[in-house]
Amino acid sequence: MSIQMVDVETEYAKDKNLKREDVKILSKWMAKQPHLPKVPELHLVLFLQSCYYRIEPAKIAIDNFFTMRTLCPDLFGTPSVESLKEELSVGSINLLPKTTPEGYAVICMKLLDPAPEHYRHVNQINLLDLITMWNLHQKGTSNGVLALFDMKGISFGHLTRVNLVAMKKHLFYVQEATPVRIKGLHCINVAPFTDKLVKMAKPFLKKELLDMLNFHESMETLYKYVPKEIMPKDYGGENPSLATLHEENTKNLLENMDLFKWIDTLKVDENKRPGKPKTTGDIFGLDGTFKKLEVD
Repeated sequence: MSIQMVDVETEYAKDKNLKREDVKILSKWMAKQPHLPKVPELHLVLFLQSCYYRIEPAKIAIDNFFTMRTLCPDLFGTPSVESLKEELSVGSINLLPKTTPEGYAVICMKLLDPAPEHYRHVNQINLLDLITMWNLHQKGTSNGVLALFDMKGISFGHLTRVNLVAMKKHLFYVQEATPVRIKGLHCINVAPFTDKLVKMAKPFLKKELLDMLNFHESMETLYKYVPKEIMPKDYGGENPSLATLHEENTKNLLENMDLFKWIDTLKVDENKRPGKPKTTGDIFGLDGTFKKLEVD
């Protein structure tokens, strides 16, 4: 099994706020948690940085992350190559090559196949997580992440295929577990039924995330958040086309199946958890710290 990850020394060098002594504190804490897996130093760096260098929120995020991935293998497990290729033919989820002036990474999402019968909500959640995991392990930390949804091709038929249970699990995972700083959610080519989609998601969203939702009637308003020059040329930018980015992304994912399979081995052993074992019901009952949306 061949796994390549970003060098932690690169992370320390690029971020003066990232302290080795804080990472060591997290490491010692994890060593005392019998239910948690053993993880590389990079993981501790990712969680600490995403939590704005706060140790206690990082501990909560670490536990949430590995617990959710263990309890929800349908959302976060590694698919077969055949299944992955099929989902990549339905949806395009790509990290733009350049960041915003603030250092925010931009993830651009768009349907490739507009047929509702080919849309599998759970599988697309899984695809987004694979891309996120690849980016974190290959490129390391960033100042934040902006999500850009191009809603062209989405119809009411897609709305009927949304899995509300999966949505609830995924939004908890995004808000309380994934080691990224969420900085904004932007939608273009907005569908007429978007209000219904927001209504479905609203019970599972913290106010801070709701406040980050932006619906753009023109590209000009989007460019205030994502500069025109860093967009794919399909959107008036200077970067490669979405089709080219999708091709590169597909290659990266297929070449890193060993990475995803290794991440799958990092499980929580609920039988060893101090106190009583957790279930998905216990997880969703937690208030959480909403750690990634807090600022310094």
